[in-house]
Amino acid sequence: MIARAEALDAADPLRPLRERFVLDDTVYLDGNSLGALPRSVPGRMAEVVAEEWGRLRIRSWTESGWDSAPERVGDRLAPLLGAAPGQVVVGDSTSVNLFKLLVGAVRLADDARDEILLDAETFPTDRYVAESAARMTGRRLRAVPAADLARAAGPRTAVALVNHVDYRVGELRDLPALTAALREAGALSLWDLCHSAGALPLALDRDGVDLAVGCTYKYLNGGPGAPAFAYVRSAHLPRFDTPLPGWWGHSEPFAMSPEYAPHAGIRRLRVGSPDLLSMAALEAALEAWDGVELAAVRAKSLALTDLFLEAVDALVEPGAVEPLTPAEHARRGSQVSLRHADAAGLLERLVARGVVADHRPPDVLRFGFTPLYTGFTETVRAAATLGALLAGEEER
Repeated sequence: MIARAEALDAADPLRPLRERFVLDDTVYLDGNSLGALPRSVPGRMAEVVAEEWGRLRIRSWTESGWDSAPERVGDRLAPLLGAAPGQVVVGDSTSVNLFKLLVGAVRLADDARDEILLDAETFPTDRYVAESAARMTGRRLRAVPAADLARAAGPRTAVALVNHVDYRVGELRDLPALTAALREAGALSLWDLCHSAGALPLALDRDGVDLAVGCTYKYLNGGPGAPAFAYVRSAHLPRFDTPLPGWWGHSEPFAMSPEYAPHAGIRRLRVGSPDLLSMAALEAALEAWDGVELAAVRAKSLALTDLFLEAVDALVEPGAVEPLTPAEHARRGSQVSLRHADAAGLLERLVARGVVADHRPPDVLRFGFTPLYTGFTETVRAAATLGALLAGEEER
């Protein structure tokens, strides 16, 4: 199996991209939580601190483009989301953007649509935000298994909030089909792309997605605390009424008008001053995507996860772990989740042996595969280490 993995590495068209990241001999399979550091970031950060902040100071708002950074980085990110320019803005956290878009979606809908549908397996923050948004807007929140959302949508549904990839088990939902079903029901779609942006091709414009949010510190490698993104379909922008109107979203921020007049475009989603240091790091990190075809990223993601599942089956004692991630390619994201009763303890031992993954209580081990820098040989090494630990052997 190692020989086959080495051959796959040698033939991998994305293999040279690994040099764009700061990596060591650790098998790093936690890019679904925090991406590796792109080599383009440290120098850019030093330049921002020394030149733009240190020398130019306040002049950098105009001379260095600080004032337009959220829209500029949004347009830089847009092709990875399948979005045309002018529909993506970067800033705030995923949770804050989710709140803005969810309340804004309710305000876009007819008054008779008094229901918010929620992916029942959603990330906890999404549920917390949705509960608050429902209370604030006087709507009923109904949690439904993702597989049943299309059937559940009806004349009372204002918007459905769905995760593109289940964060625990790595199941990929059918975004085009569910978006179309929601549209047929007259409801808006709001997608959480945290576990898919940068891991697989997206076509938000083509698929008719209404609204979307996502983080940039996972597969997009923007760094810890990197600003999130928000997507609003251009057709909705003229009527989009944000629940967090801030001066940077005003049509004339420096007019200091006591009345709020929203900017005509995606800038209306901005609230306060952006986090320029994190924004600069993200902008530099996105250079790692230069020349990258997302179809090749998806193909390698599936090949890596296929190989890992095969290696686990071959190298781990039968019954020692239970695969939770769907075997079908159409239903798999870019991670593999395994169930083990002592997931936390097993993870600690894996890390001690040079294999970094993560776990979600009570019993789920998650292995995230980032095609830009994850290799096939280290994928087999991770499975072999897991098998050795479960067999009580020394690392081989």
